[in-house]
Amino acid sequence: MCNCCNIIPGDVLLRLSKKKSLTTATRKSLADTLKYDVELRKLRVQARKLTLVAQEVVRERATLAPIPAITICNCNNTQSLPGGPMPHPAAAVDPTVKRVFETTTNVVDFFDKVFSRNSIDDAGMTLMSSVHYGNKYNNACWNGSQMTYGDGDGDIFVDFSQGIDVVCHELMHGVTQHTIQLGYANEPGGLNESISDVFGTMFRQWKAGQPVTRADWLMGTDIMGPAAIKDGYVCLRDMARPGAKHCLTRQPYHYSKYKAGMDPHYSSGIPNLAFHKVAMAIGGNSWGKAGQIWYRALTGFGPSPNMRMRAFANRTRRVASELYPGDAASAQAVDLGWKQVGL
Repeated sequence: MCNCCNIIPGDVLLRLSKKKSLTTATRKSLADTLKYDVELRKLRVQARKLTLVAQEVVRERATLAPIPAITICNCNNTQSLPGGPMPHPAAAVDPTVKRVFETTTNVVDFFDKVFSRNSIDDAGMTLMSSVHYGNKYNNACWNGSQMTYGDGDGDIFVDFSQGIDVVCHELMHGVTQHTIQLGYANEPGGLNESISDVFGTMFRQWKAGQPVTRADWLMGTDIMGPAAIKDGYVCLRDMARPGAKHCLTRQPYHYSKYKAGMDPHYSSGIPNLAFHKVAMAIGGNSWGKAGQIWYRALTGFGPSPNMRMRAFANRTRRVASELYPGDAASAQAVDLGWKQVGL
């Protein structure tokens, strides 16, 4: 099964493609998406290898730009990447082009204002996005060098650019690639997916100005199509209740339920719930102390491609004490949040 850095796991696409209550066209679009994802994964794997080599060879990185350029290309429902460049995306008539430009700009602002980070690589890397990829392509993905968005089939999924948490989730895969460099299988894969969910949710809350007590903690609510909603699926994942029936991707929520080889889109439910519990216990805004602890654990220690969940949990415990010395309540919140999920 494809483990590409995209928002919809392969087994969900496969399961829905066999659902006889859906139209033939919808089932075909789901099956076709899975085929594309298998090949897109190869791009991501090679790009990750190149990033690893580049960081080993180049010790001193030059800053490309003080503010990253944001470019949007239109695939016009072909599979040709990156597609045709859009000269003035901020004023585009096409709502998807304009929306992706605006959301990506907002994510850049989020990275800068909250974490003092300059783009994905912290050196002003240009952020390229391709929209209208494929015919009813049912996914969004980071392929190792750029973003790609499908329009959805209009039945199970709608235009993937409509989910601002989805946009940030995928861009965070790029941040992970340029920092901790987690692999995409077993426990490192689950951490990889969780980090993208954590910061995607964090961004959505930041944009809405929501404290943790007012947020719904749902991922992907804005990309669910009418057929999915009719079946009771209101989101892809729920960080507060990973196993809830309203999630299209129901997840385990305790480490005792983890199994080797589990798809990262599922095992990520364990660290997702830990972050939720930590953020709720600390209170305030998720991008405050809880978010700063997670960000330092992600970016402050160099590559750890094989890091397991317990090691990451212990790292956040250490970071909490270092970032907020004397704040016993926050340190206790981090410790207890992980213990509640078995770590």
